[in-house]
Amino acid sequence: MMMMTTIQTHYIEQAMPYTGDALTNHWIYKNFGILGNAVAAFCGPCDVSIASMVDLEDVLNDDEIYSQEMLHFIVEIFGVGLQEGVLVQRLFSSILQHKLNDLLEGHLIERRGDDLFFQRTKKLSVSICTVSPTSVLIHAGLNVESLGTPVETAGLMSDLGLERPQVQALAEQAMRALSDEWKDIGLACCKVRAVR
Repeated sequence: MMMMTTIQTHYIEQAMPYTGDALTNHWIYKNFGILGNAVAAFCGPCDVSIASMVDLEDVLNDDEIYSQEMLHFIVEIFGVGLQEGVLVQRLFSSILQHKLNDLLEGHLIERRGDDLFFQRTKKLSVSICTVSPTSVLIHAGLNVESLGTPVETAGLMSDLGLERPQVQALAEQAMRALSDEWKDIGLACCKVRAVR
């Protein structure tokens, strides 16, 4: 298996809704012309119907995924399997946790699995990883606003006190950090000799 050494990044300025439709192979390429491994971020509402959910646990529990506004990330990586994809998903959750804690100047954000929490119980994020015929796909969303969500949540602006430019800066820094980690992982795979 050949690991592509870069993940390209793209921040989408215009607001867009997330309904689950973006979690499909080549969505970034078809919409923004970026071919290969990539992560794209945008803000917009989140409303995923049961029919569009890929998390079967959510489907069986009849859970609702809704937020007035989220910061969304779509990640697509080629040439890896689902287990590696879940590891990337967890890595990206950790990156978001550390970036937020740096911004907030404290250890206020806790990670449990691929979920982030504020003040232990307020859910800040949603995340899922799945496979397409050609790639691994990840959606991660951070609540920007917490009003009207189906569970107790926290929002980047409404509860953590971030301002709009800080939300975009967070997105760009987190995407760059994921790209840098991926490149470094690729180099780490190339620099070692085999042992017998």
